[in-house]
Amino acid sequence: MIGIVMFGVALLMLMWGFPVAFTFGGVALVFGLIAEGPDLFAFMPFRIMSIMQNTVLMAIPLFIYMGIVLQKTRLAEQLLESMGRLFGSLPGGLAISTILVGALLAASTGVVGASVVAMGLISLPVMLAHNYDKRLACGTICASGTLGQIIPPSIILIILGDVLGLPVGDLFRAAVIPGVVLIGLYIAYILVLTWLKPEQAPAMPRTTDDTRKQEIVKALIAIIPPLALIAIVLGSIFTGIATPTESSALGGVGALLLSVAYRQFSFKLMWESAKDTVTVTAMVFAILVGATAFSMTFSYTGGDYILEEWLLSLPGDKWGFLIVAMAVILVLGFFIDFVEISFIIVPILAPVAEALGINMLWFAILIAMNLQASFLTPPFGFSLFYLKGVSPPEVRTTDIYKGVTPFILLQLMVLAMIFIFPAWFGLTS
Repeated sequence: MIGIVMFGVALLMLMWGFPVAFTFGGVALVFGLIAEGPDLFAFMPFRIMSIMQNTVLMAIPLFIYMGIVLQKTRLAEQLLESMGRLFGSLPGGLAISTILVGALLAASTGVVGASVVAMGLISLPVMLAHNYDKRLACGTICASGTLGQIIPPSIILIILGDVLGLPVGDLFRAAVIPGVVLIGLYIAYILVLTWLKPEQAPAMPRTTDDTRKQEIVKALIAIIPPLALIAIVLGSIFTGIATPTESSALGGVGALLLSVAYRQFSFKLMWESAKDTVTVTAMVFAILVGATAFSMTFSYTGGDYILEEWLLSLPGDKWGFLIVAMAVILVLGFFIDFVEISFIIVPILAPVAEALGINMLWFAILIAMNLQASFLTPPFGFSLFYLKGVSPPEVRTTDIYKGVTPFILLQLMVLAMIFIFPAWFGLTS
């Protein structure tokens, strides 16, 4: 039972706020020395070298770099201004604009923190100035900012592709329909809410003398460049012209070209983007190295065998297993980050899913949609912290928590739809 104790100790330390990478590595070291001694870690250098040589994981820093460059070119600001003029005259128009911009940022940057902060700084003050309900404004920004978790090119899909041994291009294709459905439900929720309670999201009066045609032209000018980049990056993957790693490099170059087009390019921008990329990438790969040590020790002590036997004995065959697996991931998402869940929990669940004959592509999309909710679920949803950090004083933490609740329910609704009706999303169970 030493592996189960080890797993429990690691979760407790994470919930107490210990650094993730050091928690996994430290717990693995202590329990590995107890179970076997220093000889257990003789193969760790080979495992680390295998991570460093993994070409799939190379896409992570390149997509992060693409997103950071685009974020520094004020892409979010230009999109929000254009969309706001286009939809702002409708009840709930600013909220709809925020969701659409969040979708575009998700597909072009994929950096959740940058999207939430950018829209919190730009969109939230405008919504509050036009008497939007604080909870609705906060919930809309947080939910739209997390769309980068499911809409390709998503970092979590790259990680899941590596962990589950699935082609990342197949995961990107499979995630498109769930992402579009989620965006549609977000917009439908705003429309229904503003129809029932128009005072929560009043229309924004026109502030320019532009005609409707001029507003559409300006919006298209702001939208077409990032859309072109999205089409090139994802199109090269979907058509088989390039691998996700090659497309991520193409995306980085495309982001630099867009910074030139937006007249924001400078060597300082390149340098700062590179530094920020190294910071984020180092965090992800430090967690991966710690998780590798943890999973090696956990497997050696037999913890994976005990859990696998228990999961295989659940009533309801694969459906019972899936319900328990999704419930565990959802609950853990309240307390720990998607990266830890992907590197620690998913490798434990994957062999059981394969043994039960579950379609692994469907399983991966279920996990990805479930993990998206981890950015919104209190008390440790990262999007909530990002938005609170840039919110004016009158926005309380409880406003943000209440605001994201309907959007969490919508995410769980899509998760249930994928679970019950996979064929609607082009998937098989």
